[in-house]
Amino acid sequence: MKVISYNLRKNKASGELVALTEEFGPDVLALQEADTLQLPAELGGLHLADSTHRNRLGLAIYYRRDRFTAESTQTFALKKSLHDMVLAPAHERLIGTRLTDVEAGRELIVASFHAAPLTALNSLRRHQIKAAHEQLHAMGDVPTLMVGDYNYPLFQKGLGTKMQESGYDLSLSDRSTYTRYKMFRGHFDFATSVGLKIDRVQTLRRGISDHLPILVDASYGFAVPEDDGAPESAAR
Repeated sequence: MKVISYNLRKNKASGELVALTEEFGPDVLALQEADTLQLPAELGGLHLADSTHRNRLGLAIYYRRDRFTAESTQTFALKKSLHDMVLAPAHERLIGTRLTDVEAGRELIVASFHAAPLTALNSLRRHQIKAAHEQLHAMGDVPTLMVGDYNYPLFQKGLGTKMQESGYDLSLSDRSTYTRYKMFRGHFDFATSVGLKIDRVQTLRRGISDHLPILVDASYGFAVPEDDGAPESAAR
């Protein structure tokens, strides 16, 4: 299963999406900072599950209808930063879609997430991530993948520890995903997951956005420890 996540930088990179989906053939596309009033219902072979509604620049999930059936989609508001409250309110920072994978006969949740900007503290972003995971778990106790702009370029080792304590895996891509400011270059866009094996997270080429899109390759199941002598079991 292939999932692309892309922060469109105030929708400026929206014109790249068709070519991106045609080249890499994702099963799911998760967007941040998309102009939700202009999103097409169909995009490069993908269908719009839903988008956020309370702010023009928001989140969206597209999926491949020849593989998945969308069971439900929900959007969620998370704790606001001072930036949100004073300068540019972002009412909904999470959208999750529960899908039935017809090919694998499994259900899963894929979510698009956009954390508070760098003007906020890491503690607030950790709170948002934890709350987002709790909201998604309430949608169903099934394998879950949350991708997006986490705005968390520093102290990621500590974040990874926090994720493990809550049962989630943190997966960074092979290259930096944000290069606009030298001081904050690094991994802003990544994935957290539970019940899935993340085979690879790849940073794709730069477009108009200040964020680079990421491509997540995921599969169901986990590698069995080598000393068990059993082969890896995973249905891609």
